[in-house]
Amino acid sequence: MASAGSFTLLDDGRAVELTARVSADGRVSVDPRRLREALGWRVEQGTLCDDASCLVVPHGVELEGPDGVDLAALASVLGRPLAVDAGERAAWLGVPAAERRRALASLAAPDFTLPDLSGRLHTLSAHRGSKVLLLAWASW
Repeated sequence: MASAGSFTLLDDGRAVELTARVSADGRVSVDPRRLREALGWRVEQGTLCDDASCLVVPHGVELEGPDGVDLAALASVLGRPLAVDAGERAAWLGVPAAERRRALASLAAPDFTLPDLSGRLHTLSAHRGSKVLLLAWASW
């Protein structure tokens, strides 16, 4: 039996509130109309479209069911990783694998800001062009 209610989807650093159904096995289904508002995608006769392009849903992938669009199938078609915590009614939709591949191939570290031992903030981009040694430590 699926339970309907509020569901939080984290997409590209922003939290999107949806109404979703979560089945007993943890599968999440979203209303197709709300999917377009939240993520910009719509399901059209075997394709998944946004304003710029359409993707063909591979044969055998059940994107839509009786409860709506299956979030795991959607992530699969988009080539994006998905982590779901059904108990907390939340999910994280990661960046596409192709985008991660491009970022890794560029060998450019993402920008971040961290404090030093005195509490002063340092941003990596402020040191572009200089050699920087980063040390990380964990107790495990």
